[in-house]
Amino acid sequence: MPFLKDAVTLVKEPQQLPSIPLSWFPPSVFAAFNVTLLLFLSGLFFGFPCRWLVQNGEWAFPAITGPLFILTFFSLVSLNFSDPGILHRGSTKEDPMTVHVVRVNQRAFRLEWCPKCLFHRPPRTYHCPWCNICVEDFDHHCKWVNNCIGHRNFRLFMLLVLSLCLYSGALLVTCLTFLIRTRHLPFSLDKGMAILVAVPAAGFLIPLFLLLLIQVLSVSRAESSYESKCRYHPEYNPFDQGFAKNWYLAMFAPLGPNYMSEVVCLQRPVGTAWIQEKTKPSPPRRPKHCRPGPPGPQHQPRRVPGKGPPGSGEAAALQEMRRLPASVEKSPGGPRQPTAEPAAGDP
Repeated sequence: MPFLKDAVTLVKEPQQLPSIPLSWFPPSVFAAFNVTLLLFLSGLFFGFPCRWLVQNGEWAFPAITGPLFILTFFSLVSLNFSDPGILHRGSTKEDPMTVHVVRVNQRAFRLEWCPKCLFHRPPRTYHCPWCNICVEDFDHHCKWVNNCIGHRNFRLFMLLVLSLCLYSGALLVTCLTFLIRTRHLPFSLDKGMAILVAVPAAGFLIPLFLLLLIQVLSVSRAESSYESKCRYHPEYNPFDQGFAKNWYLAMFAPLGPNYMSEVVCLQRPVGTAWIQEKTKPSPPRRPKHCRPGPPGPQHQPRRVPGKGPPGSGEAAALQEMRRLPASVEKSPGGPRQPTAEPAAGDP
């Protein structure tokens, strides 16, 4: 296509990561361990240092850390079971040699063929080797939640990172405040639990803050983590529409249809009554362009004597004629054949 090369620049998608056959059990156990760790540390915090502060009239700390814990726990569990934007598999009838080219801001993208999912991937859609699925607007695979981060759950991921940063900071400040307030008291179980909570909170705070900063920069430039790692846009990013528009599209714009939910609805089991109703033959319909003509003589099918349809009266009339005498009545006009009255139903 010489005219296409003159108008736009063809861009080849980066090569996919090698497929690594991994068992589903260890990643799932690790994700469940993270949820358990959050509940365990939160229980220690609310049961020991936070309880002491409440007993001494410090109600501001649980009023801040409580909603943050609920928000963090909700976003973590929701992200574990969320749909990242999975595109269901194609058909073996698809031709992998067919070339599909789409344009985005005067740049042409050749849709790459996915040999695992059997379809041509849209731009910014990549195959995750850990989940073995193609994800729309693939960002990365998060091992902490054992799920991909893509078009449909990127907002939940940003909410989780932000809530974890705020919650870890609140835990650290509250534990330090408790240790300062009780420095004149001897060492107790409350102080030990406060130190046990403050150490992991401080350890997670710095990496989470750096991750949040990286994601903010990526959203501002309309570039995913996978594209940044592969240097997908060396010249310019055709998906970059400005700071404000990029944030609107990433965080507030409508998500569009959920492809997997429609597939699940199509594959739901149905009962025998539904199958019989759907497979029942329907009466033939007259085409819309055919209109009934003016009334006139209709063509009658040719009937064979003695073989009329049941209830027509033709066979009964022939039997009645056979019962008549063989002699015929004479008339001036010649012999007259015996006749029988037509039975009911004859035309």
